[in-house]
Amino acid sequence: MLDDEEPTPTAGDRPEPTTYDDWHRVARDQRVPTDPERPWLPPPRPAPPSGWTTRLLVEYDGSDFVGWAKQPGKRSVEAEFERVLTQILGECPRIIVGGRTDTGVHASGQIVAYDAEALAPYNLNALLPKDIAVLESTPARPGFDPRNEAIGRTYRYRVLTRRERSVHRRSTTLHFGRPLDLPAMQACAAALVGNHDFRAFTPTETLHTWFRRTVTEASWTPAGDELHFTVTADSFLRHMNRSLVGTMLDVGLGARRVEDFVSLLPGAPRKHAGWTAPSAGLSLERIDYPG
Repeated sequence: MLDDEEPTPTAGDRPEPTTYDDWHRVARDQRVPTDPERPWLPPPRPAPPSGWTTRLLVEYDGSDFVGWAKQPGKRSVEAEFERVLTQILGECPRIIVGGRTDTGVHASGQIVAYDAEALAPYNLNALLPKDIAVLESTPARPGFDPRNEAIGRTYRYRVLTRRERSVHRRSTTLHFGRPLDLPAMQACAAALVGNHDFRAFTPTETLHTWFRRTVTEASWTPAGDELHFTVTADSFLRHMNRSLVGTMLDVGLGARRVEDFVSLLPGAPRKHAGWTAPSAGLSLERIDYPG
C-alpha cells in the first residue's frame, strides 16, 4: 500500500448487527458498510433497567483534559462524571456523551446522558472540578442516546488576528497575527456545504471506515480582533475541524488557492491538505436532535 493511501477494509459476508449491544461489540475499524453509499447506523438504544435516563447540558474548559473519553492515569471529563455520579448514587450508571471531544478541546453545549434519576445541577457542580459545569439537568426519554440520535453538531474555532498575543485568551484562541485574506477563507467555507469525502482532513492512521460527512453550515466571520470559523455537520472525523482550519489559514496567507482547497473535498490523501491547528481554539457549541 502506498503511503498516501487510506486502508480500505472490506465488509465481506459479515452481517450488520441488529441489536444495540451487538453493534457496540463490533470494533470501530470493522464497521464497514456493505453498501458504500450508506454507513452502518446503530439500532435504537433500549430503555435501561432502571427506567430512568437523565440529560445534562454541560460546559468545560478542555485545557487540562485529555478529552472526553477516559484514559488510564490521565485526567478526562468522563472520569470526573463517573467519580461524581458514583459518589452521589453509590454506583456509576451508564454514561453516554453527544460528542467525544479531543485533548484540549472545549465545550459550551455538550450533551451527556446517564441512566439514573435526575440530579440538580447544584449538587453535581458542588463535586465537579472548577473547569466543568452542569448547566441543565432534565429527565429524558428512557434510553435516550445523545450520540447516535444527534442530527447535527456545531463547532467554533477562534483565531486571534491582532499582532500582540493575549494572556487571557491563550487557552481559547489560536494567536495568528498575520494578515489573512478573509474573502478567500469565506469561499473555502462556502465550498464545504454539502456531502463530501473528508479523508484529507483526518489522520491517515484511523479507525474510521466511513469518511463522508454532510456539512449544513460553514462560515468565517469577524468578531472584533478575532475570526471565528463555525461549522455544522451531521458528525465529524477525528481532527477534521482543526485540519480544515489549518488548511484554510494557508489559503488566507496565500500559500494555497481556493481551488486547491476545493480539490481536496472528493477524498484526497491526507498529505495533500494542510497542517492541523492547535486544539485550544476549538469548542463544541451545540448538538441538535430531532424536534
